[in-house]
Amino acid sequence: MAQRYGYMAEFRSFDSMLILAIIFSFFGFVFAAPGAVMIPGNLNKKKNGIVSLAGPLTNLILALLFLAISVIVTSGFLNLIGSYGYRINTWLAIFNMIPIWNFDGKKVFDWNKAVYFVFVVVALIFLFF
Repeated sequence: MAQRYGYMAEFRSFDSMLILAIIFSFFGFVFAAPGAVMIPGNLNKKKNGIVSLAGPLTNLILALLFLAISVIVTSGFLNLIGSYGYRINTWLAIFNMIPIWNFDGKKVFDWNKAVYFVFVVVALIFLFF
C-alpha cells in the first residue's frame, strides 16, 4: 500500500528482537517481532492508517485461505498446515492491532477508531471460530 501511494517501503530486521524471541520460546512463550516495514517520508494519518491496516488484513485473508485448506482436506498433513496457518495468521493480525508504540494498531486507531474496532472484532471472531 505504501508503494501504491508512491512511498518507499522496506523491511528492516531487528536482530536483538529475534534473539529475544528465541530465548522466550524456551520458556513456552512465543513472541516474534524480528523487524518492521519502514516507510520514510511523511504519510498523513489516513494514508498511514490504510497502509498499516494492509498487513493485518492480509493476515486475515491468509487465515481464510488456510481455513479453506483445512476444510477441504479433512485429515493428514495438509489439514494440519491449514489449521496452523489459520491460527498463526489470526494471532498475527490481532497482535499487530495492539494500539501501542509502533504497532499497526496504533496507527489505525489514530486514523479511524471505528475501522480499528470493526477490524479487531472481526479478528476476534476469527480467533474464536
